[in-house]
Amino acid sequence: MRHRWDNHCICIFFSNISVFKGLVVLLPMLDTRSIHFPTIIYRPMGPSDLEPLVKIHAALFPVRYEREFFLNVVNGRGITSWAAVAVGQPDGQSDELIGFVTTRIVAAKDSEIDNLLRYDISWKDPTLVYILTLGVVEHYRNLGIASSLIREVIKYASSITSCKAVYLHVIAYNNPAIHFYKKMLFKLVRRLQKFYYIDGQHYDSFLFVYYVNGGRSPCSPLDEPSKKFMRRQIVAEVAKYFRGVLKSLSSKIWKNAEKKISRRSKCKETSTLLVRNNTRILSSDSALCEAV
Repeated sequence: MRHRWDNHCICIFFSNISVFKGLVVLLPMLDTRSIHFPTIIYRPMGPSDLEPLVKIHAALFPVRYEREFFLNVVNGRGITSWAAVAVGQPDGQSDELIGFVTTRIVAAKDSEIDNLLRYDISWKDPTLVYILTLGVVEHYRNLGIASSLIREVIKYASSITSCKAVYLHVIAYNNPAIHFYKKMLFKLVRRLQKFYYIDGQHYDSFLFVYYVNGGRSPCSPLDEPSKKFMRRQIVAEVAKYFRGVLKSLSSKIWKNAEKKISRRSKCKETSTLLVRNNTRILSSDSALCEAV
């Protein structure tokens, strides 16, 4: 917030300010004495947002969505969303839906960016947050609303331990959106040929990724904690390998020793039987000789 003294009056200028689930004032660098600006709040989507959401999607996007999609959004069925709502409208107008973002959680192994993640052996069933749609009503743009919505998505993804990235697609000709996501520090990682098919024509798509919770690209270096973890894992695996080798050698040595002991026992028993048989034969013969 900046203050300027002008004829002993204070003119207040606001930059973009946002507080989720609270009042958020988003004002351009203008004199607020002459222009009314609504207060903007952020909240989850609800059933009352259904019709405005359908209308705004139709106005903003070239792709037509099934009504089932919107019903899932406003009822939270597999989709997590946030709404930007203008409240305190002049002349007693009702609150107005002016922006939104919709997302869903997907398993990393089932996503198209599975090979764009450097996997850590400590991860168990990593997930991703996929941004389905993001839009702001035209005359409310450049007030930081889209940035605030994306920050809420990143905060949400970061709160999910298993989540390793947020990702999305942008149609190749949408330069303002491409610039926006780069500004929000998303990485452009791939161009997908003929990804969209709209009104009989194919369009390419750009794939953007924002890594969270230790997620990283395959080409990125490991951080120090990850290096230490990997070293511990390598030492543990090496130790496990040698324990297995020693166990195998011990087992072989024990089996060989058992075989030797068994052979010696058999030889001893055979020798004893032979001696006893000879003795019996000789005794018999002696008796017979004596009888004669």
